[in-house]
Amino acid sequence: MYKLLKTDGRAKRAEMHTVHGVIQTPVFMNVGTVAAIKGAVSTADLNEIGTQVELSNTYHLHVRPGDKLIKELGGLHKFMNWNKPILTDSGGFQVFSLAKLRKIKEEGVTFNSHIDGHKIFMGPEESMQIQSNLGSTIAMAFDECAPAKADKKYVRNSVERTTRWLERCKKEMNRLNSLPDTVNPNQLLFGINQGAVYTDIRIEHAKIISEMNLDGYAVGGLAVGETHEEMYHVLDETVPYLPQDKPTYLMGVGTPANILEAVDRGIDFFDCVYPSRNGRHGHVYTKFGKINLFNAQYEKDMRPIEEGCNCPACRDYSRAYIRHLLKAKEMLGMRLCVLHNLYFYNHMMEDIRGAIDEGRYSKFKEERLDMLKTYDNKKSL
Repeated sequence: MYKLLKTDGRAKRAEMHTVHGVIQTPVFMNVGTVAAIKGAVSTADLNEIGTQVELSNTYHLHVRPGDKLIKELGGLHKFMNWNKPILTDSGGFQVFSLAKLRKIKEEGVTFNSHIDGHKIFMGPEESMQIQSNLGSTIAMAFDECAPAKADKKYVRNSVERTTRWLERCKKEMNRLNSLPDTVNPNQLLFGINQGAVYTDIRIEHAKIISEMNLDGYAVGGLAVGETHEEMYHVLDETVPYLPQDKPTYLMGVGTPANILEAVDRGIDFFDCVYPSRNGRHGHVYTKFGKINLFNAQYEKDMRPIEEGCNCPACRDYSRAYIRHLLKAKEMLGMRLCVLHNLYFYNHMMEDIRGAIDEGRYSKFKEERLDMLKTYDNKKSL
C-alpha cells in the first residue's frame, strides 16, 4: 500500500497505492472544503493542473448537503465527478474552531451548526459513519485540536481522550468497511498525533498510536498559533517516533517554505487553503516569492505571472490583464489566480520528488528557500 522508494536524510520519497489510484509523495492535497475548490475550479481543471489528491471536509458536507444524501447518490467521488483519491478530515477541527458553543464529553462533542444553529452531536463513531457515507479514500480519525499554547494539564487530558477516541474510530471503521452496502469497503484510516507544543506529550502520543497499526499518521494541532520555529521543533522531536513505513501528514500547513522545511523532517502529505484563498485575493506564488497583482506596478506588465510556468493563466494571460480582471471584480481573475497557485504547489511537489529521487534534496531546499526571498528584497521585480 505505502512503498518507500528512497530517503534523502529524513526526507521520504514514496508511492501509496489506493483503491482510487497511486499517490506519489511528497504530495500537496488540493483543498475542496465542500467538494469544490473555491474559485470556480472544476475537477477537469484539477486534472489539468496535476492534482493527485482532493481534500473535502466531513463537517461541512454533513451539514450541507448531508452525507446520507451523498451516499444515496453514489458517494463523494461520483457526486463531484472525481476519480482520483479523496481525503476527508474528521470534522474535529471545525467542531473546535467554528462552534462558539460546544460541550466536550467522553462520548463526543455537542455543538451548534454554523449555518442554522441546530444542535449536532459528533463523536468518533459519528465521524466515521459520515466519512463512510462519503466513501473517501482516506478518512481521518476524530480528535480534539487543542490550542497550541493551552495549559499542559489540559493538553495531556485532551490527548489521552483523543487516543481513546482513536481506538473507537478504528473499531467503527472496521465495522463499517465490512458492511454490504458501504460505498468504499477499502477506506483507509489515518490517526492524528496531538500535544500542542509540548514535545514530551507529542512523543508519548506518537509511540502509543504507532502501536495501533493504522494506514497513516498525521501531525495535527500545528499552524494554530505557534511560531514556525516551534512547529519545526515539534516535527524534529516527534516525527522520528512515527512509523517510517507509513505516510506522515502535516495537517493544514502551509507556505512553500513550510513545506520545504517539513519535507526535510520526514513529512510527505500536506494540505492548506493558502493557494486558493490567496489566489482569490490576487496574491500569486512564484519561485521568487509571492506577489500581489493589485499593486499598481503590474498595471502595464505584459509578462505572465511566472516566466516558464505552464498553468492555464500563464500560458495565455498577462499580469496586466489578470490585474484588470481582479480590479473589475470579474470572476475569471480570481479563477486564473487560484489555478496558477494550485499548479504552482502541485509542481513544486513534483520538483521536490525529483530532488529526493536524485539525492540532492538538502541543496534543492536551500536553493529554493533562497529564491523565495527575492521578491522580499527587490520589490520592483
